[in-house]
Amino acid sequence: MIRRSSAVWNGSGKEGKGTLTSTSGVLSSTPYSFAARFESEDGKAGTNPEELIAAAHAGCFTMALSFQLSGAGFVPEELKTEAAVRVDPSEGGFSITAITLKLEAKVPGISEEQFQELANAAKAGCPVSKALSSVPITLEATLG
Repeated sequence: MIRRSSAVWNGSGKEGKGTLTSTSGVLSSTPYSFAARFESEDGKAGTNPEELIAAAHAGCFTMALSFQLSGAGFVPEELKTEAAVRVDPSEGGFSITAITLKLEAKVPGISEEQFQELANAAKAGCPVSKALSSVPITLEATLG
């Protein structure tokens, strides 16, 4: 299985602009730029690589947790995850310095202890977490 996306960039780093396109069409000449990445917190100027990493991590972790729960005999009513990717200035530019996964879950019949155990297993086991293992990943899991 291979998944593909492409980027096109025109101009200099700070003043230039680009577009991102994915095979699925979810991204279709979606704009991105320095301003979208480092200045526009509201996301209206376009997307950025860190936002896409956050979406990928939230989706991967949440699906992995669903499999963990199902394997343990629990069917979640709802799993809602927000991933926050922190970017800080570093030597030679910028670095992703931390990722926080904030999970709110409704899982009937599970104990808090088993829920936390399965959530941590999903965090450790999802492919995106593995790919991002050089970055500290924090899980804040709440069972409601």
